[in-house]
Amino acid sequence: MHTPPNAASPTEPARREVCWTCRRPRVVCWCVGLPSIETLTRVVVLQHRRERDVPIGTARMAALCLPNAELHVGVDWDGSEVLSRAVGDPDRPAVLLYPGPGAVDVLSDPPRGPVTLVVVDGTWWQARNLIRRSATLAGLPRYAFAPPRPSEYRIRREPAAECVSTIEALVHVLGALEGDPARFLPMLEPFRRMVDAQIAYATARRVSRQKRSRATRPVATRVPRALLEAAEHLVCVIGEANAWPHRDRRHPDELVRWIAYRPATGEILDAIACPTHPLAPLTTSRLGLDEDTLEAGSTLPGIVARWRAFVRDTDVVCTWSKYAARLFASEGAFMPARVVDLRDALRVVDGVRPGALEAYAGGDGAPVGDPGRSAPWPRGRGGLRVARLAAILSLLRGKAGAPAW
Repeated sequence: MHTPPNAASPTEPARREVCWTCRRPRVVCWCVGLPSIETLTRVVVLQHRRERDVPIGTARMAALCLPNAELHVGVDWDGSEVLSRAVGDPDRPAVLLYPGPGAVDVLSDPPRGPVTLVVVDGTWWQARNLIRRSATLAGLPRYAFAPPRPSEYRIRREPAAECVSTIEALVHVLGALEGDPARFLPMLEPFRRMVDAQIAYATARRVSRQKRSRATRPVATRVPRALLEAAEHLVCVIGEANAWPHRDRRHPDELVRWIAYRPATGEILDAIACPTHPLAPLTTSRLGLDEDTLEAGSTLPGIVARWRAFVRDTDVVCTWSKYAARLFASEGAFMPARVVDLRDALRVVDGVRPGALEAYAGGDGAPVGDPGRSAPWPRGRGGLRVARLAAILSLLRGKAGAPAW
């Protein structure tokens, strides 16, 4: 008698039912409504063998959406039949999708005519290693791109904000190669379903564990003691940088904006530093400031001096990640001994990852800004972020029974 692959014997516990198309448990299957999109471009995905069993990978999903795509797993490709076929089609010459020196921007200058698009799938370390091992891959014409929007891959940490998943990369690149970006957007629907299902599942498990571990610990004791200081010692800071993408790091990160807000008095330090390096492609749009405004900024030593006159040795500096504070300190800026990352504080208090500063609402619904402030906030994204930070600081103090300010 034939036993189905997921059937359990009377003496064995039942295993989770698996979808053999996406190879995921049925409860998180993303195959429903999977699109099928024909292309003139031939897509050959070379996947590192360590990436094959990663449950939240997207290369298999992309291959299932594209009838004219191949997915192969391995490490050494030179001399393989797979790579020989990929580079041996004169009607569709092979090009490599990988950033680096000499790479052409495929969104603004795509190759003419149908091509064979070779994509290396894996972590950045794995992909770099595959190319180093293959003289054929390393010798292909190379194309890259700057994503027109941030990645939606919220379940896997990327090395830089400008990095995207394999399926997102193919949506952008095939849209440019085929001259019809909208036609490939349906590929993102199963990707979004996978991301949402994974987040919901992980959050439910994490919350359950944390509720058990925190059952006997009052909320007030989970708020960092430094945040319960007298309000006049609390300072919210937002720093913003001119930062080049990780894969195209032409210049080091440099601080170009520093905003400090003391909620107890309403004092604000809003300082813009003139960049010393060329602006990265996304700097102006990310900061919400035009190039003229940045170029008219003061010198960084001048801002360091203004900050030292504003901050006190006894202050508690409240940030959202400590990246900007460390970057500012590396430029010679004084930083008090107590710097509290409110994002980390929320992880302890709420028991969940708070996500982006702009998106955090919290169980109690954090207000948009300091309700006690009537004066306008600084312009650009920095003003919105410091307002949000002040609101979260007030919310945390409220959870411990302390007055807002």
